[in-house]
Amino acid sequence: MKLYGYWRSGASYRLRCALALKGVAYETVPVNLFEGEQNAPAYRAVNPLGLVPTLELDDGTLMTGSESVIEWLEETKPTPPLLPNDKTARQRVRSFCAVIGAGVQPLHNLRVLNYLKDDAGLDRDAVAKWTRTWIETGFAALEQRLADADDGSSPFAFGPNPGLAECYLMPQLYSAARFGVDMAPYPLLAA
Repeated sequence: MKLYGYWRSGASYRLRCALALKGVAYETVPVNLFEGEQNAPAYRAVNPLGLVPTLELDDGTLMTGSESVIEWLEETKPTPPLLPNDKTARQRVRSFCAVIGAGVQPLHNLRVLNYLKDDAGLDRDAVAKWTRTWIETGFAALEQRLADADDGSSPFAFGPNPGLAECYLMPQLYSAARFGVDMAPYPLLAA
């Protein structure tokens, strides 16, 4: 199995977390986004959209989109589970992850940041401020969701073990640090 990705990509990071929690071994194939390797014909043959990650199975099957690959992983290797058994609890975790996967992380991926800088004419400080705004907006919602769900008995977001929420949250915490987000208003997320 090969994982095409970039070390700082939030989507690649979340898939690496899921693979690690599941104990799945893979070979890393780096795709350097800053050098434009995602746009090279060789990588476009692997992933026509030019995004990372892409998981290549041993039989040559290519899987793209961290969310769908993680769903496939959960279906094909159910132990240890990334989601709780209870259907309502699973929905809460999926909703938590969707805030990051659809509402926060895509707003600061490299192609968006490059557009803001190169096409919209924002300087580095303005791009960082714009990015912090969307991370902080998402974190405020996520902090509230954890506060509503937290009974103080678990060291993880939604249970006694790390799961899907942590796969999404850890890369986002890294990005928050990268863009200078003050974590004081988000003690549950930081914990």
